[in-house]
Amino acid sequence: MSRFLQQLAQSWHEGQPRGIYSVCSAHPWVLEAAMEQAMADGSHLLIEATSNQVNHEGGYTGMQPADFRQLVEGIAGAKGFDAGRLILGGDHLGPNPWQRRAAADAMREAERMVEGYARAGFQKIHLDTSMACGGEPGPLDDETIARRAAQLCAAAEQAARGEKPVYVIGTEVPVPGGATGSLSHLHPTTREAAAKTLDVHQRVFAAAGLGAVWPRVIALVVQPGVEFNHLSVVDYEPSRAAHLTGLLREQKTLVYEAHSTDYQRPAAYGELVRDGFAILKVGPALTFAMREALEALEQIESELIPAAKRSHLMDVLEQAMLDDPRHWEHHYHGSERQQRLLRRYSYSDRVRYYWTIPHVRDAVERLMENLRGVEIPETMLSACLPDEYKAVRSGALQPQARVIVTHRIRNAIAPYAEACAIKRG
Repeated sequence: MSRFLQQLAQSWHEGQPRGIYSVCSAHPWVLEAAMEQAMADGSHLLIEATSNQVNHEGGYTGMQPADFRQLVEGIAGAKGFDAGRLILGGDHLGPNPWQRRAAADAMREAERMVEGYARAGFQKIHLDTSMACGGEPGPLDDETIARRAAQLCAAAEQAARGEKPVYVIGTEVPVPGGATGSLSHLHPTTREAAAKTLDVHQRVFAAAGLGAVWPRVIALVVQPGVEFNHLSVVDYEPSRAAHLTGLLREQKTLVYEAHSTDYQRPAAYGELVRDGFAILKVGPALTFAMREALEALEQIESELIPAAKRSHLMDVLEQAMLDDPRHWEHHYHGSERQQRLLRRYSYSDRVRYYWTIPHVRDAVERLMENLRGVEIPETMLSACLPDEYKAVRSGALQPQARVIVTHRIRNAIAPYAEACAIKRG
């Protein structure tokens, strides 16, 4: 499957750009929806776990890399998804989860994590060593970043069994999950900075005895001028990234990987693929869509189900976030009212950390069970879920709660799928 990723550069340089979207989520419903979309399209599917979600200590999902692989393959088997079209990746693999520790200690943990991903057969690894660790002044220089990336690459090569992984280098984005501050001064990566990142990494990899690995470095992460924070989105403007497209023409084996592409205008994804940003990351937008569907279904539940039997899902979710604020308190600021609104509606969707909590999961199941026992009127779908109403009226969708959630998630994936499938001359 890594061969498919390596062919992205060849296609682009031959004037037939194609892309692949990367689903960065560990939620089973998101993964199921992504597989349904890929099956409908007959396409490959790239699913990635982040260093915070999945690592050798369990991450916030409680899963190690082999566990995540088992989860994804189990869903694929149940769905009948062709395992030959499934690509697993590791995103932002580096010292990020341990960056408060001294650099040597944080890098030891990062090595163990990368070894776990490689040993579990992940085919794509994003080496991200851009963050300063405990006691280090930031930002780090290119030499240090490249040297640490080479250290992790060597660990992955040693641990990999069978087919060796492909690699992505560079990080021109905020912490995983979108920006937290103002976006008024967002600038695309300069041509000079991107070229220097490539030159320094290639030289350091060669010096570390990894010269033979360099052809498997398939992509560079740069900032094309797309981002989102809690309440706003910076849309892609091709003219602002033209210098990066120009640089790519000189790099015959590389494409760009674009992070934080969630919530872009649909047309932007095709423009990004055309301009060489062949790998498009999407994550929070998918669980954001799932939350929208569940919230709307709870509104319908409140009209159809007696109060004593209702799930009260959004109240349960809010209380779970208040009981354990570590996933949002350093990101959401302002008055109590502003924080409450951000907990529910922020584009960064830090709600996603709470769906696996047992009593939240129980509330979701109660909502699904309550709505399984009733017929949802089309008129309520029209009021609460207008896109799903249209699909039901056309005969393309059954008015069932679980099916409606999947449809909502697939609506968020669809613009990516359309952009990545189209070849442009």
